Amino acid sequence: MKYRPLQGTTLRISEVGFGVWTVGTKMWGVPDEDYETGVKLLRRAFELGINFFDTADVYGDGKGETLLAQAFPTNRDQIVIATKFGYDFYNHPGVQPGQRERPHNWTPAFIEQACEHSLQRLKTDRIDFYQLHNPRLDAIRNDDLFATLHKLRDAGKILGFGVALGPAINERQIEEGIVAIRERGAAPQIIYNLFEQMIGAPIFSVARQHHASVVTRVPHSSGLLEGAYDATTTFSKDDHRSFRVKGDAERQAWLIDGLKKVEKLAFLTNGTGRTLGQAAIKFILAEPCIASVLPNIYNEKQLVEFAGASDTPDLTGDELAQLSELCRTNFGLAGAASGS
Repeated sequence: MKYRPLQGTTLRISEVGFGVWTVGTKMWGVPDEDYETGVKLLRRAFELGINFFDTADVYGDGKGETLLAQAFPTNRDQIVIATKFGYDFYNHPGVQPGQRERPHNWTPAFIEQACEHSLQRLKTDRIDFYQLHNPRLDAIRNDDLFATLHKLRDAGKILGFGVALGPAINERQIEEGIVAIRERGAAPQIIYNLFEQMIGAPIFSVARQHHASVVTRVPHSSGLLEGAYDATTTFSKDDHRSFRVKGDAERQAWLIDGLKKVEKLAFLTNGTGRTLGQAAIKFILAEPCIASVLPNIYNEKQLVEFAGASDTPDLTGDELAQLSELCRTNFGLAGAASGS
């Protein structure tokens, strides 16, 4: 495993991190009540060199944080904990109908209270990387909000802060990410992968100028780039991916077209020593401002494969050029360019 600096802190984090969403909720097919699976995977990740664990207070209404405390009761100084705040799940518990967002609360009192609750659930005295959870631009430009974060940092309760942009990828996040870097010194976390690149380039450009880090999630486009799907793939009703294949039109656009694109990526794996899932991660790590990639992990086989990506061969200049051309032409498919 290789490590990169998390700019704005003294921390070095694993190039491949662990997004606790997959085991902290049941939205990836892991039963909500199953702590054993989550703890086992988190500990195995640590054995494989992963030290960066990204969770949120709202994952399982606290479960994502208590899982980390349960998995690492004696390893606090060897791991880097990122968590998020902003959603008022205290007054709006449980998965909301249609998986809609909970209301945000960005008041200083709520942020301080949320931080204290997270510290208690994590059983720690500090949060290494504290992120606004899916903020809009008005929150990023809220002076009182960031004054509160500076207060928490000065008190040693957080070491650094950032903005996790979402929930789904949206062009508005370009401005949100740029403003976060330029005006707040806050590292953005974004959705970015071979098939969804729409917000990456402009944010990366600003991050490089300001020597800022970017964290990325969903590197496998919700599983398409893992190489395990086919035209008959289905998901359980609780799995959030079931919303992507609800109707024939959506299925055609996301799953079927995605599989056609995957067919054109064999050059990344044939004789290269990489799986498709590893190549998808290496594509993202080719960008120098990326601090860590957070794949969706929900079983040990995946975990071992994705953690191993850090030590597989980097993508060559020729491979990156081929990918650039494929993306420019939307992989030869009709419609808008890839990542739009």
